[in-house]
Amino acid sequence: MAILVSGNQIVGFDKAIISFVQSFETLFLTSIMKFFTFVGAGNTIKVLIAIAMIILFFFFKFRSKLVLLIGVMIGSHYVFRILKLIFHRARPDLHSLIEIGGYSFPSGHATNAITFYGILLYLLWHIIPSRWGRTLLVVICTTMIVMIGVSRIYLGVHYPSDVIAGYCAGGFWLILAIWIYQLVMKKIHEGKHKSVN
Repeated sequence: MAILVSGNQIVGFDKAIISFVQSFETLFLTSIMKFFTFVGAGNTIKVLIAIAMIILFFFFKFRSKLVLLIGVMIGSHYVFRILKLIFHRARPDLHSLIEIGGYSFPSGHATNAITFYGILLYLLWHIIPSRWGRTLLVVICTTMIVMIGVSRIYLGVHYPSDVIAGYCAGGFWLILAIWIYQLVMKKIHEGKHKSVN
């Protein structure tokens, strides 16, 4: 995606998707999209992280997994910040429904959405015993990820390629962080097992 954006090879795709999404514009839908953009904003995500930490610590007694949650979200923030500074892509100059500054590529909202709801899905999956409960969890997390990304396109503050890149960057970081966490926990477990023997 970065190569396509750098070579201006995806302009037609971006404009076509923006035109399609914004063709559904209504006052009611705009309000809904502004809500999802608010939910995906940095300050809101910080509040949601704090709530998640309290619940995971006091109700489920998670400790090491809190480190994973914090690490994933801190890393997510710097991933999209650094990429924005590298690419310096201006925001769309088409039909914008809200005003916002900063660079466009990749979407920070999309990056935060896939990392936050992705890590929640990972953490809560093992403590939900029923199939319908897990299904509901997947539906909720997926809906939030998709709608936050779509809201940025609908409101005209991101190109679709920005959102896709945000998902890719956030998804890569999420998978990498979980892999490192599982590797470390395995090493710790093996070390304790050897010490007992």
